[in-house]
Amino acid sequence: MPVLAITGGIATGKSAFARRFQRLTNGRLFDADATAKELLEGSSDVREKVRAVFGPQVMDAGGGISRARLREIVFDDRARRESLEGILHPLIRVRWEDEAAKAREKGEWFLADIPLLYETGGETLVDHVVVVACARDTQIRRMRMDRGLSLPMAEAILRAQAPLDEKMNRASFVIWTDSPLSFLDDQARLLAACLEPI
Repeated sequence: MPVLAITGGIATGKSAFARRFQRLTNGRLFDADATAKELLEGSSDVREKVRAVFGPQVMDAGGGISRARLREIVFDDRARRESLEGILHPLIRVRWEDEAAKAREKGEWFLADIPLLYETGGETLVDHVVVVACARDTQIRRMRMDRGLSLPMAEAILRAQAPLDEKMNRASFVIWTDSPLSFLDDQARLLAACLEPI
């Protein structure tokens, strides 16, 4: 069974599509964002590295990392964003490479939901790349309504990410999410049928 990377931009519907596709194929699903959150919250080594790079202002009252404060810093400063990625992404990559290898050995579907796939060269490790995309206005609306972000923060995040059209041009498959959820299910079924070994 194939190893797929699912990527796109913030608020394009990557995770919604990945969950639907995972249920449809009964595949293993790796979530890079969830892993990053787990590392920030659960690894004292990662917390100390983040504190050393970004200072005590990113810590909350309980000694954990305030993801909201960290987000404000990294999406306003490319060098600091790259510093954070340098801490987290090697650890994330080791985990998903290991899980992908296990899935290959067992002949299982493997799906890696990885927002920074192209930025980290991860596309070389998978059979196909699925880019989940929508209109920029839809991304901004979703970030503001679903995540409670301000318009300046939403726009800063989009500026920080690689252009969605570039990712679409490099994709094996594109899933478009400016449509009702029933169409997302239809696209998941069609993709699974295309990739199912004969």
